[in-house]
Amino acid sequence: MKLVPLEKQSKKEQRKFHARKRRDWNGLKPTTRVVKSKKVYDRKKLKKPDF
Repeated sequence: MKLVPLEKQSKKEQRKFHARKRRDWNGLKPTTRVVKSKKVYDRKKLKKPDF
């Protein structure tokens, strides 16, 4: 099998290559790793229990 440099491959093949690189997070969920900013307004935080 001959190795062709990425620049010389067709756009379709380049897209396939980059898609394979992007795909795997090794079981890690990136959305759970986001830290919420303290400055953001949170409507739920302001609710007080009614007695």
